[in-house]
This record gives sequence, structure tokens and C-alpha cells, in this order.
Amino acid sequence: MVLDIKNLNISFMVDKKKVKTVSDVNFRLHKGDVFGIVGESGSGKSITSLSIMGLLPGIIEDCEIIFQGKDLLKASEKEMRKVRGNQISMIFQEPMTSLNPLFTIGEQLLEAVKMHTKLRKRAAVDLCVSVLKSVGLARAEAMMKEYPHQLSGGMRQRVMIAMAMICQPEILIADEPTTALDVTIQSQILSLMHELNEKTETSIIFITHDLGVVAEVCNRVIVMYSGQIVEEGDVHTIFKNPQHPYTKGLLKAVPDLRQKEARLHAIQGNVPKPGTIQNGCYFAPRCDEVIDQCRQAAPKLLSTVIDGHQVRCFACKQLREGEGNV
Repeated sequence: MVLDIKNLNISFMVDKKKVKTVSDVNFRLHKGDVFGIVGESGSGKSITSLSIMGLLPGIIEDCEIIFQGKDLLKASEKEMRKVRGNQISMIFQEPMTSLNPLFTIGEQLLEAVKMHTKLRKRAAVDLCVSVLKSVGLARAEAMMKEYPHQLSGGMRQRVMIAMAMICQPEILIADEPTTALDVTIQSQILSLMHELNEKTETSIIFITHDLGVVAEVCNRVIVMYSGQIVEEGDVHTIFKNPQHPYTKGLLKAVPDLRQKEARLHAIQGNVPKPGTIQNGCYFAPRCDEVIDQCRQAAPKLLSTVIDGHQVRCFACKQLREGEGNV
């Protein structure tokens, strides 16, 4: 096991009041896993990933983030600087805002190498060129002298992946890395990440709202809604036998090219603002399967008859014998 997140709770101060945005999130990441975190904007996906990196200004309490036997929440800023970009790396959603427009690609890559290795300049440059080539950038030597604005969106995203992989991290966090790219480039980036995962056995946390992407690259997935895990399981189980109404709604929203439909399916309403729902299930106001109990009490995340599959829903008919929301 590479990473163990136990009972993650994250709050922010809003108008001098503490508002919880992520509640009781638990998951484990094993070596070589490609682990998906799925949900709409505002569901808590990115906040969860930023907490792992120690980049969150919010209040994190009553929890542990165990990496290589150490709790990252107890690490000093000096210790976290050694972890970030070296043992745990992150690819952000928009490469144009993540890359510094004032420095060349080579200068930015070399900064990461100098921070985490003791390589001499010539060896560091060779490493940067080699990594750029490994992510499919043929003009690696010339690109070292170019600025971010001179590259296409797909090229910039490949540079971000190269920067994240240059120190061969144990964990790579990819926060919607294909959202701003066209479909052809998306496919290339996903193939590249799959190839890197197989070659280096780097564990990947893949954050997305696109279930099609999850089906292509992930082996396990958690579905988040309003800061909570509402369903967890392997990809095959989630796609073939979804139990939570939110997961079902997300799957229905994926267009099926084999069928002609007049309108695409949509989940009505929006993710509620943190702290606005005081009682009951957070998804109840948007749910097609809501019952009276959903509005009165908050369901627990419980195991189903399928190993490794958990659901947070009163309406679930496949809970293990002895399990139940009471």
C-alpha cells in the first residue's frame, strides 16, 4: 500500500463560521493502481487531492494521510517540499496557468531536477530531454529553449506530465488533465499515462467528471458528491452494477452512440453549497429514487454483496446481510 487516507475531513472559514466541505473520506492506493475520483464540479475531488499535497489553506482535522508509513499532516513544510514533485507529483487541469510564461520549458524542468537531485547541469539537461522524448515530444532539444505560449495545448500538457514524472514519483495525481484538450489529444494523453503507469508502476490518482475516461484508464473508482463518497468499487462493478442514484445519473448522461435519443439525460439541479443541507442525504433534493427516510437521516457508506463495493444510499437493495442504515 502506497497511500492510506483515513477519515479525511476538510473545512473552511466562511463569514467566521467553520463550514465542512469534505466529510469522512477514506480510501487506499496500492502500488501500480490507477484510482479514479469522479464527480461534478464542487463535489470535493480537487480539494481532496490538494490536501494530499499539503497545498490546502483549509482546516484538516481528525484524520490521517499516511504515505510510506508517515502521516503527511504532521510533516513540516520543509519535509513536504521534499515530497512534492519528488515522491508525489501533480498534473493540474490547465497547463497554461501552471507553466510560468516568463521562463523557458527547459528552465522550468531543470528547476524540478535541481530541487530534488544532485545531478550536474549536463546530466540534468540530458535527463530533461530524455523525459520530454518519453512523453512523445519529438523536438525535445529545441523545446527546451521555447516558452509555454509557443506550444499547443497538447504539447503543454505533455510538458506538465514530463515535469511531474521527471523524478519518478511514487504517486501521480492527475486533476482533470484532459479537460481543456480536444478529443484526439485527449486519447493521446490517456494512452501516454497508461503507458507510463505500466512502465514505471507509478500509482495514479485520476480526478475527472468524465466516466468515459475512467472506463479507459482506471481499475478502481470512488464517486464523490458534495464532499462525500457515495459509491466505491472496481470499474467493472461501477459500470455494470451501479447502486447509487447519482452514479446511475452520471452513467445515463454519457451519450451512447449505438442508440439514437432525442435528448441527453441530465441530473436536475446543482451540487448544494457546503453547509446548506442540515438533515438527510445530500443528494435527496435531486434524486429520482428519494424516499421519506432520505430527507430525515444521513445514510452511511456500507458494503454490498459484491466484495470491495460500497454505497451510501437508503434505497440500495444489495447491502450485505447485517448491514443497514439505521
